[in-house]
Amino acid sequence: MAAADGGPGVAVPVELRRERHMVCVEYPGVVRDVSKVLQTLGGEEGVSRIYADPTKRLELYFRPKDPYCHPVCANRFSTSSLLLRIKRKTRRQRGAPGPEAHPKVTFDIESLGIVSTVYKFQGMSDFQYLAVHTEAGGRHMSMYSKVLMLKPEKESFFHQELPLYIPPPIFSRLDTPVDYSYRPETQHREGYNNPSVSGENLIGLSRARRPHNAIFVNFEGDEAPEQPLEAAAQTWRKVCTNPVDHKVEEDLRKLFEIRPIWSRNAVKANISVHPDKLKVLLPFMAYYMITGPWRSLWIRFGYDPRKHPEAKIYQVLDFRIRCGMKYGYAPSDMPVKAKRSTYNYSLPITVKKTTSQLVTMRDLKQGLGASASARKLASNKYKLKDSVYIFREGALPPYRQMFYQFCDLNVDELQKIIHRNDGAESLCTERDGWCLPKTSDDLRDVMSVMIRHTIRSERPGPQEPRASG
Repeated sequence: MAAADGGPGVAVPVELRRERHMVCVEYPGVVRDVSKVLQTLGGEEGVSRIYADPTKRLELYFRPKDPYCHPVCANRFSTSSLLLRIKRKTRRQRGAPGPEAHPKVTFDIESLGIVSTVYKFQGMSDFQYLAVHTEAGGRHMSMYSKVLMLKPEKESFFHQELPLYIPPPIFSRLDTPVDYSYRPETQHREGYNNPSVSGENLIGLSRARRPHNAIFVNFEGDEAPEQPLEAAAQTWRKVCTNPVDHKVEEDLRKLFEIRPIWSRNAVKANISVHPDKLKVLLPFMAYYMITGPWRSLWIRFGYDPRKHPEAKIYQVLDFRIRCGMKYGYAPSDMPVKAKRSTYNYSLPITVKKTTSQLVTMRDLKQGLGASASARKLASNKYKLKDSVYIFREGALPPYRQMFYQFCDLNVDELQKIIHRNDGAESLCTERDGWCLPKTSDDLRDVMSVMIRHTIRSERPGPQEPRASG
């Protein structure tokens, strides 16, 4: 602590406390109670958690007890500042006549620490959706006591008549005004036609396919191509410049000789190839089906599964692990975690994301490694586990949503369902292919039961008491 007279232009030496690093929050309000201010910021624990992650923004809830309160976000900045405590002391001089009667002012200055990080609230407050219903006469009625369960309630609580209240799941992604430039209308190549979607419960495309010189085929109307586009062949010749690439091409050709239809994950589980090179190689070897029972699969040129009943074993099954209390486990107890979740939606409270490294044409030409030792180390670098495309009883899928081919369901009970109509296939439909109607539903039911048993068997149960001897 240093003391100085109140004269102007007086330099005061202050001892720095370099061991104390502090964080500053420029609070957008008048602070009268520090404990309440911390509560709006998530408490000391919440502020510490945000400070530990430089990619997070500090959230301020003006109504911290309201679960529907939408926060205001603060940006994080680096700074070089000091926090000083200054005390102004005034000493009156009694009995001194004239100018000497003015009080003597001194300042006590103390350095409390160094501020290296500051949070500034620079954005605008978004709309707030309150659990309030406006009646016909203009009277506002609060619904918090009716939509929030704060204590155990009887069954009547869940059957009471209430006005519809649905807050938005996601607010604005930006909290600062920007000049938004609308994207021009997408210009497709000559001859491009939007894929037509027909049938029951089929999901169509939401955007145009990215151009990789692949041939896309619809289930209805399109013929199976016999050879790739010339642009696809030229692109592969440009990047296929070393023995490793020729070996990958040969291995993929052998895979399509073993079976004519493959999923991308199945290929990546059998061949170690750079993902960007696979994007170029697949259009050179096969065409892509976008609708029907072989959707999202790569099919060997010249092979049309719609004309071969034996191709039903290559049909795709969109399987999703069922979760809920009626299946014996809650979503939070699911052993297979979701790759992404709306509960972890981080925008706009994140400030930056890691950027993936761009792969240039030069990188693709260099292959997986320049030297023999590097090629040996990279032989399985990009290879996936076979669990990404094969289903086995007693093993959990790696993801909650999986795309299996029927031939990769390695369970006898499932194969019996697939082959129920062997020799009696008469019509190939867009929904069920060459199989009987509802075959996919039956497969999902059996697989869900198997997964439920697997989860229960892996869940730790109560220990059996030891026998006393």
